[in-house]
Amino acid sequence: MSVETQPAQERGDSKPTGNGGPYSMQSRLGGHAPRTERVGACLPFDDPRHLQAHRWVVEEAYILDAQNYSDWLDLITEDVHYIMPVRVTTASMAGYDSAPHMAHFDENKYSLARRVARFLTEHAWTEDPPSRLRHHVTNVRTFATAKEDEIVVDTALLLYRSRGDVREASVISAGREDLLRRVGEGWQLARRTILVDDSVLRTQNLAVFL
Repeated sequence: MSVETQPAQERGDSKPTGNGGPYSMQSRLGGHAPRTERVGACLPFDDPRHLQAHRWVVEEAYILDAQNYSDWLDLITEDVHYIMPVRVTTASMAGYDSAPHMAHFDENKYSLARRVARFLTEHAWTEDPPSRLRHHVTNVRTFATAKEDEIVVDTALLLYRSRGDVREASVISAGREDLLRRVGEGWQLARRTILVDDSVLRTQNLAVFL
């Protein structure tokens, strides 16, 4: 295996953000999730897999903006793992950047479906009235994996969230690493790691999906 095609962990590159790295492996709910890692450099931007993944994340953003969460559930696999670690500020050589076993979200398909179901009840007070959302998704990079039907997708996310008429809007900046799996003629989300750029989230609550 050449240096270029070695997994990032073996090459000693920057710490991967998905299940190949520490975040999901440290999770109490991440044991079921796929461990597929990226291989080699990012795919060319005219690669059909990149174009399909780029379209997928853009279409997903519009679904999340519209809060069509039942449709969003159709885009994720049964073994999905969705995690957003709690970031911490440490010295550069500390070897970690998140609090072990702590996450804002640490979920599987069942818990995600329960959250969506709650939105349809009168008890979803954190989103009643609903937020006004805008998911800005940029810097899309895609990577091949050892499995032909799975690709890794890196994106930068900026979520603008406004709720009510008086309270200031909140902005969340994050990087995401997704694992997309081909299912039939389309793609589904099999893993998502969200690394926010703040150690303290400056939003009153966070019931929506990133």
